[in-house]
Amino acid sequence: MFAIQSEIAKTIADQLQAKLSPREENAIRRSPTSDISAFDLYTRAKNILLTSSSGGKADTLQAVDLLNQAVARDPSFFDAYCQLAFAHDALYFFGYDHTSARLALAEAALQAASRLRPDAGETHLARGQNLYWAYGDYDGALAEVEVARQTLPNDARTFDLMGLIQRRQGHWEESTRNLERAVELNPHDIDTLLLGVAGNYSLLRRYAEANQWSARALVFEPNNAFTKVWLAYMDFASKADTRPLHQTIDSIRAKNPAAAGPEIAHFWIICALAERDAAAARDALIAFGEEPINFAPNNFRFNRPFAEGVIARMTKDDGKARSAFTTARAEQEKIVQAQPNFGPALCALGLIDAGLGRKEEALREGRRAVELLPVEKDSMNGAVMVEYLAVIAAWVGDKDLACEQLASVIRRPSSLSYGRLKLLPFWDPLRGDPRFEKLVEESKQPFALK
Repeated sequence: MFAIQSEIAKTIADQLQAKLSPREENAIRRSPTSDISAFDLYTRAKNILLTSSSGGKADTLQAVDLLNQAVARDPSFFDAYCQLAFAHDALYFFGYDHTSARLALAEAALQAASRLRPDAGETHLARGQNLYWAYGDYDGALAEVEVARQTLPNDARTFDLMGLIQRRQGHWEESTRNLERAVELNPHDIDTLLLGVAGNYSLLRRYAEANQWSARALVFEPNNAFTKVWLAYMDFASKADTRPLHQTIDSIRAKNPAAAGPEIAHFWIICALAERDAAAARDALIAFGEEPINFAPNNFRFNRPFAEGVIARMTKDDGKARSAFTTARAEQEKIVQAQPNFGPALCALGLIDAGLGRKEEALREGRRAVELLPVEKDSMNGAVMVEYLAVIAAWVGDKDLACEQLASVIRRPSSLSYGRLKLLPFWDPLRGDPRFEKLVEESKQPFALK
């Protein structure tokens, strides 16, 4: 089978009159593994990682299991080790397992890949991904990508990774340019189209451009549920209009209920909260399954009792809210004890304490979370951290601090939008305050790339 693939690739290159370097010719001739079963396990894992837009915990753990089986069958399976490192890094980066043990597993996979092919572009690309996701070492990651580009000059993955790193640095123009280049090289990459290029434009509140890029994804996959919901979410974000999002989610649930899983639930719960529909919000929680709760579109994860507390708080059921937040606190405290320097986990504890009226603890935890992951370190998650500090301040009655923090987020690219400020119950304690209402109006304005 692999010989046939190599022959096809060589024939295509000849027909295109493409001049291949010796390294490229070797790459075409090299079979990834001699074990067909190992290759099947690898392919299944790779498809899971490629098609999971939300980076779900269960899917990623399944991919890890498949890849471990693949390398057990063939310990020289280089590509499988690269994918295994990626999967471990994803579990760490997205907060599912932000522990030193997970980092060690990623490092072991990287070391195995490096022993097999130390000079391969894919090895440097995997190391770059690891430095970015596991350590936040953006300069080191970019240096590895630059080395990878020497042997992978027209590989979309190098431009994609550069763009993702650069937006963490707050270099939005360079990031957008590299992500657009990645799409030029691989037009069918839905994740880069939506979460990369369109994602950048949405964070810049340039929704017309975000919609143009998002619409391109529908050309390739017209029935892609995530793409449809993403496009509808742009109307919510830019116009505070829940109707397109509500209708799109209803349509997906009616026509393809299996598609209304965690990827869609992220947006469903936001829509339900914006419409003050407690029943729909609880239905969205069910759709998350065993996955942590994510109030889209950011990577912060919350436990289910916290979300239940938010719903009860919205409906002014103080007793149920306190009970839910108390349960949430017991769960979250364990995570913080295991990961004391993980900003998002501490931020979630601060929100829970704010819901319980523990003002001093909540503000201390929220401020510490911002210190652990400042905007200067991570332009995206750092901004979300400041946003949630503003929520904490609002919930404990410190309107001055809430408006101060909100102003700092509104004046930089972030996922905080007009729709979220206008409609979500998180901000109810600030409604009617002239400073807050002014910030809501300011959130309509787009950013220029600079």
